[in-house]
Amino acid sequence: MSTRGGALPLLALAIAGCMQNREAPPSSASAIVLDAASAESRTRVALERIAELNPRLNAVIAVDPTAVQQAQTLDRIRRARGPLFGTPVLIKDNIETLGPLPTTAGSMALANNVTDRDSPLVARLRFAGAVIVGKANLSEWANIRDNDSISGWSAIGGQVRNPYALDRNPCGSSSGSAVAVASGMVPMAVGTETDGSITCPAAINGIVGFKPTVGLVPRTHIVPISASQDTPGPMTLTVRDAALMLEAMAGSDPADPATPEADRRREPYAERLSPDSLRGRRIGVMRFADGFGTDERFEAALALLRANGAILVDIEQGPNRGEIGRNEFTVLLNEFKAGLNDYLAMTPATVTTRTLADVIAFNRATPRELALFGQDVFEAAEATPGLDSEAYRTARATSLRLAGAEGIDKLLRDHNVVALVGPTMPAAWPIDAVHGDQISGGGAGSLAAVAGYPHLTVPMGLVRGLPVGLSFIGPKWSDALILSLGYAYEQASRARVEPRFLNSIEESPDVAPLLEPAR
Repeated sequence: MSTRGGALPLLALAIAGCMQNREAPPSSASAIVLDAASAESRTRVALERIAELNPRLNAVIAVDPTAVQQAQTLDRIRRARGPLFGTPVLIKDNIETLGPLPTTAGSMALANNVTDRDSPLVARLRFAGAVIVGKANLSEWANIRDNDSISGWSAIGGQVRNPYALDRNPCGSSSGSAVAVASGMVPMAVGTETDGSITCPAAINGIVGFKPTVGLVPRTHIVPISASQDTPGPMTLTVRDAALMLEAMAGSDPADPATPEADRRREPYAERLSPDSLRGRRIGVMRFADGFGTDERFEAALALLRANGAILVDIEQGPNRGEIGRNEFTVLLNEFKAGLNDYLAMTPATVTTRTLADVIAFNRATPRELALFGQDVFEAAEATPGLDSEAYRTARATSLRLAGAEGIDKLLRDHNVVALVGPTMPAAWPIDAVHGDQISGGGAGSLAAVAGYPHLTVPMGLVRGLPVGLSFIGPKWSDALILSLGYAYEQASRARVEPRFLNSIEESPDVAPLLEPAR
């Protein structure tokens, strides 16, 4: 846990302050009834849970020292309370929030990035009644620094650990957001995704994650990677909670040119959820993107979809994901350099790294930053010609066409289906400080990421004690439909299993005896 310039760690300081406040009798001006329904009670429970579990999981970079005060203010309000009233929420630490906490993206280069302003999505969550209890750890720089990275590691926050087996990777980059929800620290958290950064950690930690249509939720005051693909999204225990969060966060923002349609496209997502939404729906099964150890759970999920009225259509052939990926990488490199330089130029004077080149130099001069893996992707981004280059424009047009019009849209049209399903990711791989991430495969989530289309993952059970998720993918602006389809599956399956906080899956009573010699 970072000491933020030599002071007490903010997490310890905030927890200590909250405990002191609880021992003292409330003043007559702020006296409230601390019952289970109060914002203050729910906030204190979250803070206690963070204090208990975070030393083992490293999911939270810092607690907001104003969290209890926020809750007390909500409890004093007499007017109508918002749909998220008193709900403790963690914000991924690449998203700016009002107050004393810096927005670091996990990097020591941004340790002093205290902007004291809310991203529009955070302001909207507060308006809906949420209590912002702190900042979640993440894969540093949202996992774009190096190809040999360890997902869930940041120089400031350390290594996030999977609550199902502490030596397993939580995926990234919204690692802390996923683990905090999965472990019961908070019921809701905000993640961000460029390609898999919400859906992968959600699936691997056994929770719901939703990547909305790009442009539905604003990205203003978020450390960027890609103007084409970045989007924030909810990470929750249930699809209904994800729908409530999305409804609160969605909407147009004049500062984000991707969002002009958002106000018109925003819907009452929670009201649109129906346990019968699968009935009569034709859904494509992405056979070209299954496997990697998920077959048994996936087939069980498909059987349940059929039992609830879905008409399943196998799709054997998908788009050329290799070509999409090559063009996507060119896009990300160019957009990251441009976007980060713009962001850093507007940070407070306390931030001395004003360009990507400055960050690269800072990392070289800071041993902890490069001790486990390098910054090859940063250096490749710095060498790009920029957004006016023919190489960038061609790559963006190609990747968007192949993933969108000739990808998801064509699959839906050719097979007469309204959505696509497939396994989200394999079960979690071990944390590996020597070789970096060792991922055995992945579903078709990149298609939705590159096209900017909605992608929902819902728990579909365990593979040898580790969670895996079922993905629902649809066309642009089909967010309400995708959430409702996932909700119907969730209600029928009830597939989520609570984590056991094992040191390793090999010590599980289901696995350990099988590792011993036959007797």
